Amino acid sequence: MPLRINDSAPNFTAETTQGNINFHDWVGEGWAILFSHPKDFTPVCTAELGYMAKLAPEFAKRNTKVIGLSVDSMQLTAKHKVATPVNWKQGDDVIIAGSVSDAEAKEKYPEGWKAVKPYLRVVKQPGS
Repeated sequence: MPLRINDSAPNFTAETTQGNINFHDWVGEGWAILFSHPKDFTPVCTAELGYMAKLAPEFAKRNTKVIGLSVDSMQLTAKHKVATPVNWKQGDDVIIAGSVSDAEAKEKYPEGWKAVKPYLRVVKQPGS
């Protein structure tokens, strides 16, 4: 479903640098700008994210929030059911999604994982 300017975006939940959000609740009564970039940690994408972060106060004056989505962090999550912590870099450990049971994790990650907390299971990045 393509989105156009002024369309209502579908609701979603996401782990962000601001914590877990429910998109519609996060936006509230204001406006939001969704933007995406194709790859994490490239000079261009990093510059784009930094530039938008610098503009956040100007958007806030206009009751608008900005959220950037990375096609890579989304593909990794969709394919391997993992999440990436803040400041994550390609090849760093990832977190097994909370929606994955220990039984499913044992099948998916037979080499095991490190349980930092019962709900926080860390594993090597799949495919690295």
